[in-house]
Amino acid sequence: MENYLDIFRQFPWWGYVIVGLALVAIRDIFFNRKHTISHNFPVIGHIRYLLEKIGPELRQYIVANNREELPFDRSQRSWIYASSKRQNNYEGFGTDQDIYAPGHVFINPCMIPYHVRENHPNFKDKSFIPCAKVMGLENGRRKPYMPNSIVNISAMSFGSLSARAVESMNRGALKAGCYHNTGEGGLSPYHSHGADVVFHIGTGYFGVREENGTFSMDKMVELVNKNPFIRAIEIKLSQGAKPGKGGVLPASKISKEISKIRTVPMGKDVLSPANHTAFSTIPEMIDFIEGIAENTGLPVGIKSAVGKLAEWEELADIMEETGRGPDFITIDGGEGGTGAAPPSFADHVALPFVYAFSEVYQIFAARKITERIVFIASGKLGFPANTLMAMAMGADLINVAREAMMSIGCIQAQVCHTNRCPTGIATQSKWLQSGIDTTLKSERFANYIKTLKTEILEITHASGYEHPCQMTMQDVDVSMGDNNFTKTLKSTYHYEKDPVKFTSMQFLKDSPYLGGGSQNGKQYAINTNKISS
Repeated sequence: MENYLDIFRQFPWWGYVIVGLALVAIRDIFFNRKHTISHNFPVIGHIRYLLEKIGPELRQYIVANNREELPFDRSQRSWIYASSKRQNNYEGFGTDQDIYAPGHVFINPCMIPYHVRENHPNFKDKSFIPCAKVMGLENGRRKPYMPNSIVNISAMSFGSLSARAVESMNRGALKAGCYHNTGEGGLSPYHSHGADVVFHIGTGYFGVREENGTFSMDKMVELVNKNPFIRAIEIKLSQGAKPGKGGVLPASKISKEISKIRTVPMGKDVLSPANHTAFSTIPEMIDFIEGIAENTGLPVGIKSAVGKLAEWEELADIMEETGRGPDFITIDGGEGGTGAAPPSFADHVALPFVYAFSEVYQIFAARKITERIVFIASGKLGFPANTLMAMAMGADLINVAREAMMSIGCIQAQVCHTNRCPTGIATQSKWLQSGIDTTLKSERFANYIKTLKTEILEITHASGYEHPCQMTMQDVDVSMGDNNFTKTLKSTYHYEKDPVKFTSMQFLKDSPYLGGGSQNGKQYAINTNKISS
């Protein structure tokens, strides 16, 4: 045996390399029938597949400039990372944006900004911006809810995101005073660390379903009664990334924990159909909304991408005639999407946010019922100027998803659909998500939200207003390119948003509906003081 080992020791290292390459070449030429490149160019052809595999990373860090990448360019990601880590998020030597490019947003400042005096709520807490409307108040719900924050976490399920990612966001949401939308995967223990929660219902009715997959009102009521931090219920009709497209949760991904949370069986693929079984028409949907609101007492809303407008017209007509309908409406832009979606849907189905929101808002404004609805905007809006543009168009709240993921470490690897997310955020791999420190990441998420709200408020004050809800479509210009200069949002989209009833920031702070009328408002003040100190 020792003689054989001596022979191997005497063989030079490069000899092993040559033998290995020879074996690869033999395999490529005589046994490979799948890949033409490696068959025709043995050994060398493999370099092509390697470069193709690491191409996105090369472009992201070496090739692309600061403003080239999609869906989020390097400058946007860097601002989120720096804000979440409380690092310097400024830029030097002027903007590197092409401010003459069509679609560029300009906020119009005034000569004399709004002055925050010592007795003002924002004098000590520079990120306190509650919603100016109360969900469910106009429709007489038993438990109206005024969100503590105009920026909140959009629908992302446990299952799509890892347990530690969800927990980090929930803990951070408590510190930042924002609510946490569960996504359609049901309420998990990781959503239950103190933040306000909006429970999201999809076509699979996960967590509130019967064994046959239909909706269970009894389970819905039981869930709300057991978890008083659930402040509102959102019914998903469609989402921006794949409207009208159902989904399948493979049996291999259904752990005992997910099975229990979603109330689905082990060992079977679980279907999220494209259609709801609880309703099939707009009047039936309104009955469904009213039934949940009556049984739970909570505000109930809908989430949808936008395409054809006839059903939106029907919904608005019924709301105007009967006084019934959703307490809030979430408009999800076609540019959204945190998980997996077919490119044909993600690229071509549903309108981007600005077109979608402007079309829908005008339908309700024409019937003079916008004051009854809290409008929630979603679709790459987690930056100060984007948020203010949305609010000038009529939005009352902003939901962020991918921006929230980046604040806790997402690097835009764009492998969410593979279960191999390198940061542990969009994967169920125990090993990959073990690197997420929930204490640290919750702080970073809270810092991002606080920084975003602080800068939103600073620009609001620069525009002469106390609260972003006062922004109008005359306060924001959009570049039309070199030849047409700029146009206001009003001139661009041909409408003016309805004024939002607003007294003062102090009035909102003193509202009995703030944070659902619980002690959450006080808890928020405690946590924000801790972060700012």
